[in-house]
Amino acid sequence: MDKQLLKAAYSHEDFRENGHQLVDILAEHLNKTLNRTSSKVINWEVPGEEYKFWNNFLLHGKPSELNNEIIKRSIHLHHPHYMGHQISPVAPMTGLTSMLNAVLNNGMGVYEMGMAPTAMERVVVEQLCEEIGYNKKSNGFLTSGGTLANLTALLSARKKIASKDIWEKGNSHKMAIIVSEEAHYCIDRAARIMGLGEKGIVKIPVDKNFALNTELLEEVYKKTSNEGFEVIALVGSAPSTATGIYDNLDGMGNFALDKGLWFHIDAAHGGGAIYSSKYKSLLKGMHKADSIVMDGHKMMMMPSITTALLYKDGIDSHNTFRQKADYLLQESKEEDWYNLAKRTFECTKYMMSLHWFTLLKIYGKDLFDEFVTTLYDLAQKFGKILENDPCFELAVKPMSNILCFRFVEKDLDLPTLNKINSGIRQKLLEEGEFYIVQTKIKGTSYLRATIMNPFTTEEHFLDLLKKIKARGTLMIDK
Repeated sequence: MDKQLLKAAYSHEDFRENGHQLVDILAEHLNKTLNRTSSKVINWEVPGEEYKFWNNFLLHGKPSELNNEIIKRSIHLHHPHYMGHQISPVAPMTGLTSMLNAVLNNGMGVYEMGMAPTAMERVVVEQLCEEIGYNKKSNGFLTSGGTLANLTALLSARKKIASKDIWEKGNSHKMAIIVSEEAHYCIDRAARIMGLGEKGIVKIPVDKNFALNTELLEEVYKKTSNEGFEVIALVGSAPSTATGIYDNLDGMGNFALDKGLWFHIDAAHGGGAIYSSKYKSLLKGMHKADSIVMDGHKMMMMPSITTALLYKDGIDSHNTFRQKADYLLQESKEEDWYNLAKRTFECTKYMMSLHWFTLLKIYGKDLFDEFVTTLYDLAQKFGKILENDPCFELAVKPMSNILCFRFVEKDLDLPTLNKINSGIRQKLLEEGEFYIVQTKIKGTSYLRATIMNPFTTEEHFLDLLKKIKARGTLMIDK
């Protein structure tokens, strides 16, 4: 065997040539999307047809066209008309750190498999804990996504609060966590994975502003306890995914402390507001949490998936998992923060600290302030436009960069309006000029916009609403 294919696959000259070409293609893509010379956010295609295209491309497509086709057939988050899911248009610098991560491919399960990114992660975590207001006892780590981080945090809660040793002896009694009915679905999923079952996920109704109704906490806690459940945790949303509303974290923190509960905050989306001098007050009481989740890939301009899980008491991050893997992990008399596999589900972990550390080093934390503040300010402007237009109705005044609104017509009933708003959203998707999503709150269908691009303007909002009105009017006429 002459290994010609292997030599070609590992050729540094081919890498140099292809890398320069790809950077040029991506730079032009950024230029077109950010400056809106590219007219569409998404070139929509139904799943079956998209599958057919790529199946055919694998057999007959030109390799030189691969990158262009991937870009053409992907959603363009840097376009100012992108107002869809909570995924950040990345700072281009982190595209380069992603390349650095991919080529070096340090696994980070143990220290020698990722010396630089492990130490950088420690620096990033300490900086985040300081911003939150934690003391020197705090600690944490980066992990792959908010779903995994929330599950890990709730496992930490179970380890510390539960009266039984579930890790060693299995689950033999009823436990529960208290959450808002608007909490992200991954909290429900995590609780079920932990064996709490449907009745172990106690959902508290929201108030008129869609925040967890703290006035019901005492009543719900007593009722759950009287039913034989050991309540181990209270979970706050900062904010809820559907509505973008922050819970009363300060009040919830006081309640958890009084009852001896683990207080966890899912700040996957809105935790970045700690850097905003204008909006940091939304996170009042955050320092009372035993654990906090924050996603870098949502409001901090980083690639997916980059998540921080932070603990008020760093020892809790070490006690969650107790398991021997002697060939990987050595016993240490000191706190071996540098062996990350002891504290996460992950053994192999990508070098996500590169993104966080590089942005802090090159631009400083004021970059995060500008990003979050700009997006939240834009949402306030959009909300005022909607409030002043009789064709639209806001579900709730925005607190973050998430807005839920709907097209309305006074003579139409709820089922008809639900159908029209869902139809508007589908039409927008197929046309591809704007990208928003939809949600249903208490039986009412809303259009949902998440302002993720700091270069979106008031003019773009007006263009979107003009298009929605046109589509809604056509559907009414039919």
